[in-house]
Amino acid sequence: MSKTFNEISELFSVRVGDEYLGEDVKLVEHMLQCGDLAKSVSAPDYLIVASLLHDIGHLLVDDAAGGHDAEVDKHHDIVGARWIEERFPATVSEPVRLHVAAKRYLVTTNHDYLSKLSHASVQTLYMQGGPLNQEEVIEFISREGAEDAVRVRLWDDLAKVRDKPTSTLLEFKPLIDSLARS
Repeated sequence: MSKTFNEISELFSVRVGDEYLGEDVKLVEHMLQCGDLAKSVSAPDYLIVASLLHDIGHLLVDDAAGGHDAEVDKHHDIVGARWIEERFPATVSEPVRLHVAAKRYLVTTNHDYLSKLSHASVQTLYMQGGPLNQEEVIEFISREGAEDAVRVRLWDDLAKVRDKPTSTLLEFKPLIDSLARS
């Protein structure tokens, strides 16, 4: 097994019981569902891995639950992207880095989007800065990986079903290994 896959496997197995900060799903379960949603539409391999790992920052930050309860943004998107960029190309790390900004972008540019967010996502939206202003919208959408981040964000919103059968992490191993830096 590759070193990167082993690191991911360790994080997933140690934190497999963690609830997903106000959502009715466990965090690892949510991440596997998101990866499955990307797979189900035949997304490119890099985007499947980005979807699978988009919330890995929650597994890496200290006391994610405590921060959430205190309404403190622990910047899981940045923490996760930094970890990922040491192991994968930017095509994987940038959608992770931008998936929170993608939520803010979608709230600003799609009037129906806010009503589709879970209660927990609305709560974190405001912890994360709320809707973007027009200058931020232009800046966001011009960034490399922004369109992929929007796709990850939309799958993220759908990947919140407790006890939904998912692929195992091992089933994602070939994709992880093919994209991971040696």
